[in-house]
Amino acid sequence: MAQLKGFVTHIIYRNNGNGYTVFELNTGDEITCVGTFQSLEEGEILELEGDFTEHAVYGSQFKVSSFKFSSPEDAAGMERYLGSGAIKGVGASLAARIVKRFGADTFRIIEEEPERLAEIKGISERKAMDIASQMEEKHEMREAMVYLQKYGISNTLAVRIYETYGSRLYRVLEENPYQLADDIDGIGFRKADELAARIGIHTDSDFRIRSGILYTLLQASGEGHMYLPGSVLIRRAAALLDLPQEAIADQLPNLSMDKKMVIKKNGEDTICYAFSYYYAELACARMLVELNQTMLPEGELLPAQEEAILKRVDQIQQQEGLMLDELQRKAVLESVRNSILILTGGPGTGKTTTINTIIRYFEGEGLDLYLAAPTGRAAKRMTEATGYEARTIHRMLELSGAMPESGKKASFERNEDNPLEADVIIVDEMSMVDIHLFQSLLKAVSPGTRLILVGDVNQLPSVGPGQVLADLIASEVFPVVCLQKIFRQAQESDIVVNAHRINKGEQIALTNKSRDFFFLERNSVPVIYKHMVQLIGEMLPKYVKASPFDIQVLTPMRKGSLGVETLNGVLQSCLNPPSEGKKEVQLGDTLFREGDKVMQIKNNYQLEWEVVSRYGIPIDKGVGIFNGDMGIIREIDEYAQTVLVEYDEQRRVTYTYPQMEEVELAYAITIHKSQGSEYPAVIMPLLGGPRLLFNRNLLYTGVTRARGCVTILGSRKVVQEMIANESENRRYTSLDVRIRELKGEV
Repeated sequence: MAQLKGFVTHIIYRNNGNGYTVFELNTGDEITCVGTFQSLEEGEILELEGDFTEHAVYGSQFKVSSFKFSSPEDAAGMERYLGSGAIKGVGASLAARIVKRFGADTFRIIEEEPERLAEIKGISERKAMDIASQMEEKHEMREAMVYLQKYGISNTLAVRIYETYGSRLYRVLEENPYQLADDIDGIGFRKADELAARIGIHTDSDFRIRSGILYTLLQASGEGHMYLPGSVLIRRAAALLDLPQEAIADQLPNLSMDKKMVIKKNGEDTICYAFSYYYAELACARMLVELNQTMLPEGELLPAQEEAILKRVDQIQQQEGLMLDELQRKAVLESVRNSILILTGGPGTGKTTTINTIIRYFEGEGLDLYLAAPTGRAAKRMTEATGYEARTIHRMLELSGAMPESGKKASFERNEDNPLEADVIIVDEMSMVDIHLFQSLLKAVSPGTRLILVGDVNQLPSVGPGQVLADLIASEVFPVVCLQKIFRQAQESDIVVNAHRINKGEQIALTNKSRDFFFLERNSVPVIYKHMVQLIGEMLPKYVKASPFDIQVLTPMRKGSLGVETLNGVLQSCLNPPSEGKKEVQLGDTLFREGDKVMQIKNNYQLEWEVVSRYGIPIDKGVGIFNGDMGIIREIDEYAQTVLVEYDEQRRVTYTYPQMEEVELAYAITIHKSQGSEYPAVIMPLLGGPRLLFNRNLLYTGVTRARGCVTILGSRKVVQEMIANESENRRYTSLDVRIRELKGEV
């Protein structure tokens, strides 16, 4: 480890997103240095630790691993710093005059007697105080950085802590470091707990227990839960904190009094919600009840009106060459009669035909329709199936990005104050919609608008918290039409037929004689790898007329030899091997390479994307890349430390290296992450795993993601056991209860 000391003469490059900086340091010689600095200015004096490296393009560089600021020790250093631009309003000539007047005593004068700066021509008393204020702020920030670095906090995070608390940070850290988890993105309970331990906070501190309880609820929301039973919450939090359960139970009333938690009685036990989650369900229930109304007046005219509606449906069938069964006709009728309709059914049961008929009916009535789905892929499929433009829910609600400099958070432009200007809104793939997105959608729907919610309730629930579609149906408050008949064309597909058999718990033929559903008995992991690569690289692209990029491996697990993490490494090495022309970068545990297939793994409402023409001119732009969006790495810029990813619809996003923690390889993804997507061909390796995970619901969802071909590689016995296994991870949700409460039925 080498050490350098010198002053910054020139900042060559700075990435404002992650603080990555390239600069020249004068130590007597000019040395190019690279590192992460959030507040570096020309003229600063630095003490650096790091190593000299040789960059393939830029030559010798000093890679900084740690640093600290030093104060100028002589008049020349002070003049250089003041004249560097670090202090606004002070240029090189004014800096020279200040130092000429006060010499080596300059910094003491600024700190202790700032009014004396007004002795210099060109400096008013007001400007003198402003110079002193800036110097003090920078001094305070540096002291704070040194203080925070003592506790192992990175420079980037230290800047965010200082910007949040200013000089209060010392009191916050010494009294309640767990407050950082509430106030600062990127600091969760575990990081705050590590910090608290270094500072010396007792493990049985009330602050620690309360923060641990809220963290436990947050972790539960990651599993899809809206609440936890009190007994479950106490047991989990006690295990997390390594404390007696009594200590946890004692703090629940305090969190309720502080409005951090809502506690409801449930027989002998209690139900514990994070405050915001309870009111999210309650708000959704209230808005649904307000929207739910009969659109046609009750009374003697109704039979005549029904007859007129059905006559119009018959006309549409003739014009479009459709043939609806009784349930489909009922769905169209209910969509006209009611402001809320839930349409559900498995593959091949005619949901798309029903939606198309509903669209044509309302078009004929001169009504404005909006179509939406949770993901870009699902919206694209909806557009192709209906011939009517569909958008993502986020785009329909006009997502606007955050503006950190003004404190503005990402939000939807369409809300209760600016509702959607539509008469009918149809949302597909509702099983994917979590409680937060549903709440945002309902806010933008004004009374009098028809809301038609379409989905397959037998698929896995949303990745985010809640099980909205299932709860709406369970409430028994809204009209629900469940399509059941498999139409003749769909009956010709073994994908559709087998999906329905799986859903009913019936065993399926496991052969390779079908045209679109194949089972290959393979009981060796290396053999499964080999055949998987052959299928993706050679056989399936020709068979389904698609590119290898469009063929998707779906697996139940993240860990293990057939889990996402291992499979992605294997498939990357075979399908996108290293070559001289491809740049690559190791970020954390993942090696990213140009040409890799990747996926965004969390909603990011701030990421900006743009679509460019063939000449590189931007022709469209927007914000927001969401959980499950898939793309290809087009470029890795080692100098700027950025990665360019192109998503569906040619949307291009430039990630900084730290932002790539939100991206992972996607040659293989979990079945859960595949929801709402459809692929020309799906490959599922199934050789065994946890019984709770390997269930019928998961297999059904995986099979229904395929449009042209399903190939299962693995054990016949495992597939048969999955079909027989009805167990599902229970989600603790209560939207149905909140709806019935507001309807006066509970």
